[in-house]
Amino acid sequence: MFINATGVYVPQERVHNDHFLEVNGLTSEWIEQRTGIITRSKAKPEENITTMGLLSVQNALHKLSYDIKEVDLIISASYSPYDTVATAAHVAQREHKIEKAKTFSISSACSSFLNALEIVEGYFAMNKASKALILSADKNSAYSNEDDPKSGHLWGDAAAAFFISKERVTEKDQMVLDIFTEGLGHISKGPDAVQLRPRDGGIMMPEGRDVFIQACTYMPKNVLYLLEKNGYTFDDLSYFIGHQANMRIMSNIAKQLDLPEEKFLHNIEELGNTGSVSSALVYAQNEHMFKKDDLVAITVFGGGYSAGACLIKC
Repeated sequence: MFINATGVYVPQERVHNDHFLEVNGLTSEWIEQRTGIITRSKAKPEENITTMGLLSVQNALHKLSYDIKEVDLIISASYSPYDTVATAAHVAQREHKIEKAKTFSISSACSSFLNALEIVEGYFAMNKASKALILSADKNSAYSNEDDPKSGHLWGDAAAAFFISKERVTEKDQMVLDIFTEGLGHISKGPDAVQLRPRDGGIMMPEGRDVFIQACTYMPKNVLYLLEKNGYTFDDLSYFIGHQANMRIMSNIAKQLDLPEEKFLHNIEELGNTGSVSSALVYAQNEHMFKKDDLVAITVFGGGYSAGACLIKC
């Protein structure tokens, strides 16, 4: 399958680390040293994952080579819902009068985007769809608790839209070579490590150290699995995009794999941890610099636990 067009929406407001000194006692230096984050994006009160998702679609339309009404599958991927009934996917269907699309929402923490991509692959394989739209977005600020010194300073808000087709539409389309996802609720701290309980403290990460350890294990492991399966090595990779949870995770993986840091693409220093959209957002923001035949790996690890990776040939 092929990526036809991408679009992003990132709120303009940035919250600097200095904000948290009075809120939870953490200095800017402490936050940057341990996470790599300097600022994080913050949506306006009236914005939500639906409004942000629609703006990311609008941002993609000028690059789309076919009528959006040809889309026959729309998936919203998020863990921070605005409406659990009329999802972002349903609103996008109505906004753009996409009458013949299957439409639903999925959530698997920060691996939600890759899970959605794998679902698209399945629908294509069953011949139940041929053109898909994935809306990935999280408004973490709607649920984050800034008073929490463990994770209140991590979160950012953003959205991305990906148009995917079963067959190549133009020569500029990027090929999704392979995808792999896995549920890991059975390992280590699993469902207790990261939580989002709207009536009980919002987003919490009581087991941050365990999340760090598992992310450093599974993100490179799943990329290696896909590379070997498809006849590649890490030397063949043009770019490595990991879930934007912590820059120390990326540094750890770079050392593990002996990969130069210039191969790692990231935005966490400016936008913070934007959740399930983070890796998709990095890809879309850097798409303009990818050259023909570049090999790009996206890999994620999510609370709960869940993980996944994909390989894209530009």
